[in-house]
Amino acid sequence: MKNTRKLLETSKSFELKELISYAKNSIVSRTVAERKTGTLTVFAFDKDQGLSEHSAPFDAIVQVIDGTGEFIIGGKPLKASSGQILIMPAKVPHAVKAVKKFKMLLTMIRSENI
Repeated sequence: MKNTRKLLETSKSFELKELISYAKNSIVSRTVAERKTGTLTVFAFDKDQGLSEHSAPFDAIVQVIDGTGEFIIGGKPLKASSGQILIMPAKVPHAVKAVKKFKMLLTMIRSENI
């Protein structure tokens, strides 16, 4: 997975799904905001690419901004498409797979509660 850390310029608007491009047979990520209290990262998954099961110490909020992704959260499969949002709870194993190419915004807030 390639990660670019070019943070966004402040006081300017951006087209969210244009902040990152697809790459053949790859997952691309770009951190667009990073603070001690959390991060905003956009991801572009090519078809059939995914992240294996893992967990995080904090809730992770996913907003799908293009295409469709399949998520497995605590063993339960869930599909989400462009315009949909979901929360992956802290300490619960989850995985992500691209059913077809898709992009998502991941918001990680480093707090006990969101």
